[in-house]
Amino acid sequence: MNWDDVRVFLAVARAGQLLQAARRLGVNHATVARRITALEDSLRAKLLDRRTTGCVLTPEGEEFLLAAERMETEMIAARASIGETNIEVSGVVRIGAPDGFGVAYLAPRLGPLLDQYPDLTVQLVPVPRTFSLDRREADIVITVDRPVHGRLVARKLVDYSLGLFASRAYVSKYGIPEKRDDLSNHRLVGFVEDLIYSPSLNYAGEMMRGHRAQFECASALGQTEAVRAGLGIGILHGYLAREDADLVEILPQHNIQRAYWAVYHESTRRLGRISAVSDYIYQLVEQERIIFR
Repeated sequence: MNWDDVRVFLAVARAGQLLQAARRLGVNHATVARRITALEDSLRAKLLDRRTTGCVLTPEGEEFLLAAERMETEMIAARASIGETNIEVSGVVRIGAPDGFGVAYLAPRLGPLLDQYPDLTVQLVPVPRTFSLDRREADIVITVDRPVHGRLVARKLVDYSLGLFASRAYVSKYGIPEKRDDLSNHRLVGFVEDLIYSPSLNYAGEMMRGHRAQFECASALGQTEAVRAGLGIGILHGYLAREDADLVEILPQHNIQRAYWAVYHESTRRLGRISAVSDYIYQLVEQERIIFR
């Protein structure tokens, strides 16, 4: 069995499409298809059902996926233990992050990291979802919850606050609520509750006390834009909203606290590119800790 064939299989299994896997691997579509065929021939089993809409794992493919992921973990650990610590720091590091932290905070600050390591490619996936480190959907995940299961390394980055904000145009037209019960007389901006992927993000109950939002958005940045446009009062990240002169903080005594954690798989902890990016994010937040308070 060829390890490169297994690596290609993992990419296809995770992407669900030959073409998408080929793009991530940096090879052409035909090479991916040929590698999958070679692997199936060597195992004498069909692993993928190739359809026009994508690839679906067969029962044999589901079983082999578990073995392939164990092989991948051991391969990463072996390469690190015998010296592949990537001293030059090159390759791809994929970061999964909430969109508020990922887009508004982290993305504009990655320049010095890329200047320091010109052979490094950073992929930022700032979408409201969870990422599986075991399945290598991301190399580093920024999360609001410290993981309690799995072979994961978690490093606390920073505590941050969330508060109620409105645009200056909104408060000049509708006024500022003096107490939380007054929110019932205002239009509110909130999350789409059934799309919240972590209990820690379901903070509307703490701050709005059951008041119904008239506009809901699954993106933290989308909510910020809605509040800035005057749609209503919303719960926003303080480190973003307080930098905006068009936004006014409402009822600051009712702020709540959350925390960001940087998490990666234990098997990758000795890889230079992972530690370089993780350390950079930690040091960046440490230097700017005051803006999160």
